[in-house]
Amino acid sequence: MTGIRHETIEANGIRLHVARCGDPAARTLVLLHGWPEFWLTWEPLMQRLEGRFQLVAPDLRGFGDSDKPDPGPTDHANAALHAADLLSLLDVLRLPRVGVVTHDVGAVVMQTAARQAPERFAGLVLFDCPYPGMGTRFAAPDHLKEIWYQFFHQLPIAAEVVGASRDAARAYFGHFLRHWSAGNPHAFDEVLEAWVDSFLKPGNLQGGFNWYIGANAGRIAMLKGELPELPRITVPTCVRWGALDPILKAEWRDRLDAHFADLDAAAFDGVGHFPHREDPDRTAAEVVAFFDRRWPA
Repeated sequence: MTGIRHETIEANGIRLHVARCGDPAARTLVLLHGWPEFWLTWEPLMQRLEGRFQLVAPDLRGFGDSDKPDPGPTDHANAALHAADLLSLLDVLRLPRVGVVTHDVGAVVMQTAARQAPERFAGLVLFDCPYPGMGTRFAAPDHLKEIWYQFFHQLPIAAEVVGASRDAARAYFGHFLRHWSAGNPHAFDEVLEAWVDSFLKPGNLQGGFNWYIGANAGRIAMLKGELPELPRITVPTCVRWGALDPILKAEWRDRLDAHFADLDAAAFDGVGHFPHREDPDRTAAEVVAFFDRRWPA
């Protein structure tokens, strides 16, 4: 992309790497990645949307070229801390109100931010969205084989094992990128080496794994049915859930309306966990349709 700009922004006491493109005078969409990702996961979507929006794609703390303030395993990097990073970033960039496109980890972070500061967000497009309504189904016996990594990542040896060699890291990340891209298993083939490069940068393996340590208490509470009830999110929200997603099942969207007050939710046929990579044309069309309807230029 010729128009992409890379910046380092100091926000919430750390330095966040941000990739930006598009017209600064246009509506701004913030793109929040999941695991195992960093800003580059959004490049196909940025290519398709840069003529309509300004696009801001940060690396979450611990990922990509953003700071890794905790060198070892820590539970600090939870949804509340990432949400504080996001709100601080918007302040520094002088963006009073934005739209957000996200999935996976970023969707969890966004739910926290939207409850804290709904006035900052014109709308949310959430793909494959973990949320409390998944409940005990997430650890059903026939699903345990899919979620093993969330517990492995909490072991103090996890980063050492995955980072033992470039081949080990390639095999590890390649597995998830192919297996979860159930609608297009080759979606990441051309950028797999860039993924390995990014996660082998000092601190990035542990930085990503720290999300799972930080989120563990909430995950266990969800699995026990002990999460406190939270007010429904009032920001207009579009959820599109990959019908083929093997890790976050599309049928689990059935309780979304208990958590989102203004909701447009549907399965997204033909794709798995990474719609923005598996079918960026359709993903871009969904984003444009939602924001043109709910936040017209």
